[in-house]
Amino acid sequence: MPSEAKILIVDDHEDTLYALESALAPLGYRLTRATSGDAALKEVLRGQVGLLLLDVRMPGVSGLDVVHYMRGVEQTQHIPVILLTGFGPDAELTSAAFRLGVADLVMKPIDPWALRTKVRYLYDAHERSHALEREVRDLRARLKDHEELKSANGDDHRDKGRVPAQHDGAKDRA
Repeated sequence: MPSEAKILIVDDHEDTLYALESALAPLGYRLTRATSGDAALKEVLRGQVGLLLLDVRMPGVSGLDVVHYMRGVEQTQHIPVILLTGFGPDAELTSAAFRLGVADLVMKPIDPWALRTKVRYLYDAHERSHALEREVRDLRARLKDHEELKSANGDDHRDKGRVPAQHDGAKDRA
């Protein structure tokens, strides 16, 4: 069951956005789009983005610029990014992309089946990570509440080092 997080698709060409949306539609995830790096940053900072598919070369703010900025902001630094390029293999681009922590660099034209597989894996892994983070926060809050309650009741030092009495129920039967 898809969560509330969406997949943001960013490209400056409408036909590419349409093709990517068509390829990803069978997955059932919420999709949203942006046509520039600036618009992508605004959308990511609003929250609820679980994965970003991002064209590398766009006018103004490039895809690499977007990723560089995202990695410097705590709320966006762990969002998985798949960079898309139509300019063929480029060792310098590949090196820069992976230094920034992108999940993958995909060449256009894109194989829809391969893209769906990568997107499903990355999106689901990101969602599992968020679920674990929420569970840890909840457990820490419960532990803190428990410790505060013990402290308020004066129980924090009384039972330390004392072995609890064993009760086998024999006296209850007599």
